Amino acid sequence: MSVARSVRVRTPGKINVSLKVGPLRPDGYHSVASVYLAVSLFEEVTATELPADEIRLTLSDPEGRLPEAGIPLDGDNLAARAARAVASRAGRDRAGVHLHITKRVPVAGGMGGGSADAAAALVACNELWNAGLGPADLADLAAGLGADVPFALLGGAAAGLGVGDRLTPVPAPQQLHWVLVPAAYGLSTPQVYAAVDRLRDGADVAEPMEADPTVLAALADGNTAALAGVLGNDLQAAALELAPGLRSVLEAGIRLGALAGMVSGSGPTLAFLAAGEAAASALAAALRAEGYDALAAYGPAEGAVVLPAAETTAPQTYRK
Repeated sequence: MSVARSVRVRTPGKINVSLKVGPLRPDGYHSVASVYLAVSLFEEVTATELPADEIRLTLSDPEGRLPEAGIPLDGDNLAARAARAVASRAGRDRAGVHLHITKRVPVAGGMGGGSADAAAALVACNELWNAGLGPADLADLAAGLGADVPFALLGGAAAGLGVGDRLTPVPAPQQLHWVLVPAAYGLSTPQVYAAVDRLRDGADVAEPMEADPTVLAALADGNTAALAGVLGNDLQAAALELAPGLRSVLEAGIRLGALAGMVSGSGPTLAFLAAGEAAASALAAALRAEGYDALAAYGPAEGAVVLPAAETTAPQTYRK
């Protein structure tokens, strides 16, 4: 029995510690000015060679958080599109791969889990096929896949302009501790942006030209208390309108000791900033005691990393 080579890559989820959203553009998008922070909820993608021109996807869900509808495992999955992009750029159009995705980032939760899968697939397939693509090539392919994919490659902390894909790494030397509370449902990002436009009701909104300097300063200084006072998300009001039950969770987090709380990206995951690691652990335990699914995490976390992976004899069958 032949042994199939495999490559395993880990990529982080993210939160937006600041998110400014501009008006609706003629192309249907919104310009943003965001400060991204990669956090220690990691997706893993294991890429294993297949002998034929086939991209096969499977999932495992160790945390038991996949929605009932599941995740599409066909060619529309962002990880499959990433594999095709690497094959095309490298001139390996008939290359085959089995991508197994281990999900740990909440699905449709505003934390970029699907983008992290795509970033991991880019790196894994590049390594698996010895494609020879450099960081600039991978970043270019990532930008073509989605606004959050380049940051999943990069990790750390970064300011994002345009639709979030024009990234500038920013200093964040101090480890920050968070408690993340995912919801049992997702929110559609296009619906959240549409709600933003409706709530603004034609108000004159300026194009965001730079990331919030007070947020950048607090990150650079490692000043947790200062950061708590300047967290902001222009999508939060829309997310709360679409999912009003999130308000009670935000109130609970503050009551139980969080320095600040906010909707992460387009939601519905909530991010609570804690004073330190012990405070985050205590807050997560207190929220779980009240019936919430709460996860302690830290950031910044590193971007895409190739992990040790044992060789496999054939693609396995995984629990969905």
